[in-house]
Amino acid sequence: MRGRRAGLAALLPYLRNHRATLAFVAALSLFSAGAALAQPVLVRHVLDGISVGRAIAAPVAVLVGLLVAAAVFGGVRDFLLKRIGEGLVLDTRRRLARHLLHLPIAEYDRRRTGDLLSRVGADTTLLRAVVTSGLFEMVSGAVMVVGAVIAMAVLDPLLLTVALSGLGLGMAVAVAASRRVRGLSEQAQARLGEMTSATERALSAARTIRASGAQDREAHTVGGYAAGAYRAGMRVARLEAFVGPAALVATQGAFLLVLAVGGARVASDAITVGALVAFVLFLFFLVVPLGQALNAYTQVQTGLGALQRITEMLDLPTETDADRTPAPSAGQSAPADDAAVADRADAVVFDRVSFGYPGGEPVLREVSFRVPCGARVALVGPSGAGKSTVFALIERFYDAGRGTVCVDGVDVRDLPRAALRRRLGYVEQEAPVLAGTLRDNLLLTAPQADEAQLRAALAEVNLGGLATRAPEGLDVQVGEGGVLLSGGERQRLAIARTLLADAPIMLLDEPTSNLDARNEAALRDAVAAAAHRRTLVVVAHRLSTVVDSDLIVVLDAGRVVATGTHGELVERSALYRELATHQLLVAEPPRDRESADRESAPATRPK
Repeated sequence: MRGRRAGLAALLPYLRNHRATLAFVAALSLFSAGAALAQPVLVRHVLDGISVGRAIAAPVAVLVGLLVAAAVFGGVRDFLLKRIGEGLVLDTRRRLARHLLHLPIAEYDRRRTGDLLSRVGADTTLLRAVVTSGLFEMVSGAVMVVGAVIAMAVLDPLLLTVALSGLGLGMAVAVAASRRVRGLSEQAQARLGEMTSATERALSAARTIRASGAQDREAHTVGGYAAGAYRAGMRVARLEAFVGPAALVATQGAFLLVLAVGGARVASDAITVGALVAFVLFLFFLVVPLGQALNAYTQVQTGLGALQRITEMLDLPTETDADRTPAPSAGQSAPADDAAVADRADAVVFDRVSFGYPGGEPVLREVSFRVPCGARVALVGPSGAGKSTVFALIERFYDAGRGTVCVDGVDVRDLPRAALRRRLGYVEQEAPVLAGTLRDNLLLTAPQADEAQLRAALAEVNLGGLATRAPEGLDVQVGEGGVLLSGGERQRLAIARTLLADAPIMLLDEPTSNLDARNEAALRDAVAAAAHRRTLVVVAHRLSTVVDSDLIVVLDAGRVVATGTHGELVERSALYRELATHQLLVAEPPRDRESADRESAPATRPK
C-alpha cells in the first residue's frame, strides 16, 4: 500500500539539523540578489553620465565592487548548499539504513533486496538536487524576479507589460508540463529499483548461473528490466526537453518585443538609452532566474518523487516491543490453566502453537513440547515439517497465530525482543558469513571479545588453523558471503560466532549439513561440550548427530507425531524408524507409519 504523498513539508524534518547554515545561506542569497539588482541602476547612471559629460569614476567603482561581491556571495552560497546537500544525503541514508535493519522479518519476505538497495542509494542521491539546485534556486530566483519586476515597473510600466505578456504564455505551458515530472520520476525510480533487484539476484547466484550456462538468459532478464528503466527515464527526458524550449521561446520573444518597443520609445524621447539598457538588464535578471527557478521546480518534483519512495519505507512500522501480539483469550482454543505460565525448569515451551506465514497455508498445527533447562533436544522430521519455523517463533521473528511460546517460563510476547535474543544463540541453516574479515564475523555477536577469546572459539569448532594459514591471521578476508571459505568452514564459523555470545540457550539449525565425517565428529564433540553449559535445541536431518540427545521431537506436516529418546523412537515411531533406516542407523524394516505414530504421539499438551 502506498504511503502518504510526500510534499515539501515532508522535507523539513530532514533539514532540521542544518537550520543555522540554511539561515546563513538565505542571508547570502539576499545579499547576492541585492548586489545583482543594483547593477542595472548603476549602468544607467554610467550611460546617462557619459551622454551628458558627468564624471563616472564613482559609479563604475561601485559597479565593479558589486560584481565582485555578488560573485563571492554566490560562490560561498553554492558551497554551503552543496555541503548541506551532502549532509542531507548522509543523514537520510543513515536513517533509512537503520530503519530497514529494524523492519519486521515479514517485510523482507515481501520485498526484493534490490529495490531496498535502490531506495538507500539512488533515491537518497536525488534528494541532493532538491537542496543544491532546487529549493534555493526557486527561492533566490523568486527574490530576483520580484526585485526585477519592481525596478522595471519604476523604469517603464509599458515595457513591463510588453515583457510580461511575452513571458506569460510560455511559462504557463512550461509549468504545466513540469508538474507531470514528479509522477513520471516516481515511475522511473520504481523501474530502476526493479532493475537493481534483477541485477542483485543474478550476481548473488553468479556461480550457479555460470555452472548452468544461464549467463545469456540472466543477462537478457536484467536487460529487460534495464529497458523498462530506460523507457521510464526517456518519458521524463522528453517532458523535461519540452520544458526548456518552451521557456526559451518565451524569453527570446520577450527580449525581441522589448527591444522593438523600447527602441521606438527611445526614438520618441519617452525614455533614455540608459533607461532602455537598464530595463533590458533587469529583463535579463528576470528571465535567467525565472528559467533557473523553472528548472529547479522540475528537479524538486523529481526529488519529491524519490522522497515519496523513501517516506514509504520510513512509514513502515519497525520491530518494537510495542507491537505485542496478545495471547489467545480464554474463549479460544489455547488452554487457560498452565499454558500462560510455564514451569521455570523449562527453557522453552511450545503449548498448542499454530502458525502460518502471511498468505500461506499453516506451517505448524497445535505443536506442543518442552525443552528442560540444560537439556539437549533435537527436532527431526522430513523437509517442510516446520522445524526451522519453530526457531523463528522462539526468536520472535514472527508471532504465533495461536498458542503460547515461552522462554524461561515467560511468554515471549511479554519479553522485550532485545532481552529475549540475548538469551538465545542462533545459527541459521544457511550459516551466513558477512563480507569482511574473520575477526569482523566473530565480533558480530561479541564486540568486546579479545584475541584469545576469538581464537578459543575457533578452536572449539575445529577452525583454529583458519587464523594461522594466512599472514593476516584473524584479519584475513573471507570474501562476499564467505566465498573464500568452504561450506563446512562457513558453517563452523557461524557456530563459533554464536558460541562467543555465550547465550544460555543455543538454537542450531542443521549445524553439520556441510561437514565431512571428520569435522562432523569434531563439531559434535564441541556441541556436546557446549551442552554442559547451556540448553541446546538442534534441528537435524542427519540423525547420527543427535542420537545421544536427551529428547528428540519428531515433526511431520506441522505436527508433533512423536517424542522420546533415539532408542524409544526406533521402537515406537514408524516415521523416525523410517528416517533412521534410510540413514543406515537401524536395519529393521519400517512398520506401518501412520498407526505407530498415532500410538507414540503425545495425547495432551505437556505438563
